[in-house]
Amino acid sequence: MGIRKIISGLLLACLITGSSLSVQAQQSWFIDGYHGGIWGHYPKGYTNFIIGQLQQHPAWKINLEIEPVTWDAVRADDTAAYRKLRSMIAAGDRIEYVNPGFGQSYLFMGSGESMIRQFSYGIKKLREHFPGIGFTTYSTEEPCFTSALPQVLKSFGFKYASLKNPNTCWGGYTRAHGGELVNWIGPDGSSILTVPRYATEELVKGSTWQTTAWNSGRDYVQSALQYGVKHPVGMCLQDAGWKNGPWIGNKNGIQYTTWKEYFEKIADHSLATNWKVSQEDILVSLVWGSQVLQRIAQQVRSAEDKLVATEKLASMAAVRSGFAWPQSAFDQAWENLLLAQHHDCWIVPYNGDHGDTWADKVRNWTMVTENICDSISTAARKALTSAASNSIAVFNTTAIHRQELISVSAEEDSKALAVQSGKQLLPVQWATNEKNGKKELLFKASVPAAGAQTWQFSNRKPDHLKGASAEQRDGVIVLETDLYRLTIDPKAGGAISSLISKQWQQKEWIAEGSPSFNTLQGNFYDDGGQLSTASRPATVTIIENGPLRVKVKISGTIAGQAFHQTITLMQGEPRIDCALKILWQKNIAIGSNYKQQDYKAEEYRKAFYDDSQKLLLSFPVNLSSQTIHKNAPFDVTASRLDHTYFNRWDSIRNNVILHWIDIADEKEKYGIALFTDHTGAYVHGNNHPPGLVVQYSGRGLWGRDYTVNGPTSINYSLLPHKGLWEQAQLEAERVKLAEPLLASAGSAELKHFLHVSKPGWELSSMTIHGKDLLMRFYNAAASDSTATVYLSVPVKHVTLENLDGSILKTIQTKNAKNGTIFTVSAPRFGIRTIRLHNLVK
Repeated sequence: MGIRKIISGLLLACLITGSSLSVQAQQSWFIDGYHGGIWGHYPKGYTNFIIGQLQQHPAWKINLEIEPVTWDAVRADDTAAYRKLRSMIAAGDRIEYVNPGFGQSYLFMGSGESMIRQFSYGIKKLREHFPGIGFTTYSTEEPCFTSALPQVLKSFGFKYASLKNPNTCWGGYTRAHGGELVNWIGPDGSSILTVPRYATEELVKGSTWQTTAWNSGRDYVQSALQYGVKHPVGMCLQDAGWKNGPWIGNKNGIQYTTWKEYFEKIADHSLATNWKVSQEDILVSLVWGSQVLQRIAQQVRSAEDKLVATEKLASMAAVRSGFAWPQSAFDQAWENLLLAQHHDCWIVPYNGDHGDTWADKVRNWTMVTENICDSISTAARKALTSAASNSIAVFNTTAIHRQELISVSAEEDSKALAVQSGKQLLPVQWATNEKNGKKELLFKASVPAAGAQTWQFSNRKPDHLKGASAEQRDGVIVLETDLYRLTIDPKAGGAISSLISKQWQQKEWIAEGSPSFNTLQGNFYDDGGQLSTASRPATVTIIENGPLRVKVKISGTIAGQAFHQTITLMQGEPRIDCALKILWQKNIAIGSNYKQQDYKAEEYRKAFYDDSQKLLLSFPVNLSSQTIHKNAPFDVTASRLDHTYFNRWDSIRNNVILHWIDIADEKEKYGIALFTDHTGAYVHGNNHPPGLVVQYSGRGLWGRDYTVNGPTSINYSLLPHKGLWEQAQLEAERVKLAEPLLASAGSAELKHFLHVSKPGWELSSMTIHGKDLLMRFYNAAASDSTATVYLSVPVKHVTLENLDGSILKTIQTKNAKNGTIFTVSAPRFGIRTIRLHNLVK
């Protein structure tokens, strides 16, 4: 080697070494603190430990994510420490509260309204304990993120957010993106200044729960600096109960800080870039398909839907009939539901003593919520009806005029041949309720938006209706309504072999030659391997035969286990309702058999990630160039995934189905939506038809055996449509499923309460606050950002306000016939909260 080359090499080495030393000498920052609470983990005396550590380490600063109800217990058990912490939080320089969520929910698994209540109830509880406490930054140790957070956080007064969860990534993490700061832009266009998981913030090798920010190691800091992050920040919110004090000790060059201090005194705001965060940038995965999660999701969904509908009904009763608003009962209902949405319910459902696991808690919490709702709903309907023999009042809690089939309990010997409203005489159909065996009467009720309609039973014979019917033809079962001709093939396990939409040039929805639409398939690796119900004959029985509704029952077996499906079509109804029940007689392994017996937490590849092997409902639909849209809290996401499959922790894809996914052919402008009764997972790919994950049984997180125990029961619906999801009003269909029409004996005093002038707008909630009526609207699909609201009572003072109650502006009103009109404006996916003052007498 020549001397010149040697000198050049030495110079280069010096430059590299000098650069490295310069990088290592750079200052970095760290977010420390505590996560947990009395439901998750918060030992007695722990507040005193935190205070002691703060006193022992004067430069230490912490960020708290502690369940708000924890402080009820601390106040009772450790009064001195409670008072000391109150004074330290009031000082505001060393402690920041970063997640006031009442139940520390994952947020992506519940409704938008539940997300709002997580914050409102949590903030209210915290201000009981810490008067004047402010909330500046949202941060969480778990992946408690959803795309619509910016507008919700900003409306509650938050200024900043973090998308990091470096030390608890078991359930997922956000996509790596950007540098020091981003403007996190939500689906409605709202923006909040955010620290992302840096583009250089890698997943830790040999770990399935950490990113490199967990301890602000040298490589993490250097990579961030080299990427252009001037002020690198790491993070770990320790589990309450850990006895570490400062998480990374007193490393040279690392300064502990609060998020507020970091944003306002350290970070360079000029470095912020814009990032429109998609729901698919939130890379989350739980043990989807496990029976325990399925039941939790169903219980939470049922309770949250019923609670929102009950609030609306009670609000109408309070304004129109003087019904006493039961605030304390609603508070109890919400607080139980919000705890049932706790992230630990979903990620460690089996944790706890026998009979008191998280799954047991969810069942008990949601039962309390449902019982309270049933009681309030009964009382509210009673307040809105008057006694009238032979009459049924039907209530609609949505802002959508509805014409739907409703079933009411009735004695068969009433001999009703029709129902009548005014001069309108409608046919009825008698049926048997499958759950209780009692007779019920079906009729198609027309009910105004947020109102009621009264119907009388009649013995007059209506005009002949050529309605829905079912019959056997050439070995298959054919169901017909005015909208569909649906064919079921018993030889193919009850598969839907043809589905034709009559109104669209006899469009066929089933892929040609497909024997597997609406069938089950999965890997039973100890009981026959890959199996499909399409490969075995099934029995198909007609159990209802029109004229308003037809229903068939499909009975068969898979892996030696009996299953039943029902398919229901209704005259004039575009939605096809289905139910599945699998009668497991034993715990049976389902899914991938990858190292099930040799589970290691550090292994990237795990069986429960692999949806391709789980038990799936398959829907090979006749649509080319398929695109997927899926709803999320206050959002609908256009999927960018070419497929949903993954089997490793480091390659998670967001395949969560909240309420629905829509499979569409954008060229042909047709689509078919799949609705479910629970948050779970779906599958789709270029070479794989859409499907719903039904069951997984095997090793899950922390090696726990996720078993099947008793029957699996799920409800789902299919909705073929023309146009894309907006034109098909799929969010409106979601609301109809969430808030079914309600019937009560008697005559409705209420006729009409409110309506919104344009489709696509949803009445997200309606509640009473003192003497005021509070309404929240969600622009779910309307391209026009302004709509007119009609209210059937006079209103003098209307204001637009933030979620924290601060007033944004006064809304001008106009008198209308027997009521008031005003306008509300919001971009698509925007929410607006309207206060109507002094409406309750």
